[in-house]
Amino acid sequence: MMPRHRADFLIQIKAQIHHAVGLCGSHYNSRTMNQPELSLAPQVISVSELNRLARGVIEKHLPLTWVAGEISNFRRYDSGHCYFTLKDAGAQVDCVMFRNKALLLGWQPADGVQAEVRALASLYEARGKFQLTVEAMRRAGLGALYEAFERLKTKLAREGLFDEHIKRELPEFPRRIGVVTSPQAAALRDVLTTLKRRMPSLPVMIYPTPVQGEGAAAKIAQAIATASARAECDVLMVCRGGGSIEDLWAYNEEAVARAIRACTIPVVTGVGHETDFTIADFAADARAPTPTAAAELVSPDGAELRAQITQLSGALMRMTNRMLEDRMQKVDYLSRRLLHPGERIRERGRHLAQLAARFSAAWTHAAGSREWAVQSAAQRLRAACPDLHGYRRDVQETGRRLKEAARRVLETAGTRLVAADVHLKHLNPQLVLERGYSIAETAAGVIVRDVDAVNAGDELRVTFARGWARTEVKTKG
Repeated sequence: MMPRHRADFLIQIKAQIHHAVGLCGSHYNSRTMNQPELSLAPQVISVSELNRLARGVIEKHLPLTWVAGEISNFRRYDSGHCYFTLKDAGAQVDCVMFRNKALLLGWQPADGVQAEVRALASLYEARGKFQLTVEAMRRAGLGALYEAFERLKTKLAREGLFDEHIKRELPEFPRRIGVVTSPQAAALRDVLTTLKRRMPSLPVMIYPTPVQGEGAAAKIAQAIATASARAECDVLMVCRGGGSIEDLWAYNEEAVARAIRACTIPVVTGVGHETDFTIADFAADARAPTPTAAAELVSPDGAELRAQITQLSGALMRMTNRMLEDRMQKVDYLSRRLLHPGERIRERGRHLAQLAARFSAAWTHAAGSREWAVQSAAQRLRAACPDLHGYRRDVQETGRRLKEAARRVLETAGTRLVAADVHLKHLNPQLVLERGYSIAETAAGVIVRDVDAVNAGDELRVTFARGWARTEVKTKG
């Protein structure tokens, strides 16, 4: 039974075709209205005009859509255009795919292959043949793979697995490189050849794993986890050669993406060709278009480094020579400024005599100033001489008043002490116990003030005026 949404789609197309035919009829009537009323013969149109009208109706009212079927009679001409038939159990339709679209195919169509084409329905006017003009083509079933790819990509992107700020920088000069791939893969040979050409002394650690097939994703993730746990390398390459989307699908699995992000070592992916993008590429710290490009990305270029060292050595030699020349010129300049030691001693003697004369004048001036200051201070001291007899009388009076104040303070403190002692005796709990009261405590030492604080069966310690006893609560009221 046809799915409901497809049936609605066909009904809509039929309605649009009927509407277009109605428009053609109105076009035909408008052309015949200008004819004389006596002419009863219908308007005659050419085959070319008929086909042109039919093509316009089809292309206008049949949208660009995906069509599934089996390829047969596939032919690719020297011009690059492809012609084939797409069929199913009940019908077939001719298809054409022009060169500019065919060049974008990443695989080779062949007879008997189930395919899905994104095409525009049209009419080849010269032969009046209905056909599909194909814009894109994929193997049947790849639509589901692409949908799964997009769903997982969206999910992991929302979790932040692809965020740029969490991606790590690659080491500029790694001490060892790890490679996660199949030992039989051609990609490994390309990687090793590239590394040997660029930096022959760089060690390479291979973590073997299948790169396609059942369970390949789990084994790739395990190899990445092993490399992370061993921490033997400074950078890790995850690579394999090109292939179909099914061949590369292991690198679109969630387990591989999460293993890459959980890896403690920076990860570079080189999966497939330049046009191939996988989930692993988005999760990796860096993505290379091919395994060879990945090897170039993680390894320094030995020839370039040697050229840089040669260039820097030359620059260092030139800089050293310039510095030596500058120092020699400076020595020559200083030698011209150098004086005879006898002349320098005589110059220092004259300078010392000048300093001695200035010191003698300054000393005479300072001594006179100090003498005047001493005389002035002596006069002020005589004027400020203290009255010792008056100070003695003040001290004696202050001592008498201090003794009197101390006596009054002691009397007041004694009175307050007696009152506090009387008050303390009133608050003594021992006096309360002497009147026949007792203190009940729980096993934890908490004083019981409320019957709700104890339960039947609790053990209490009861303190009396003299001695104590343990008791058990039988009932409470």
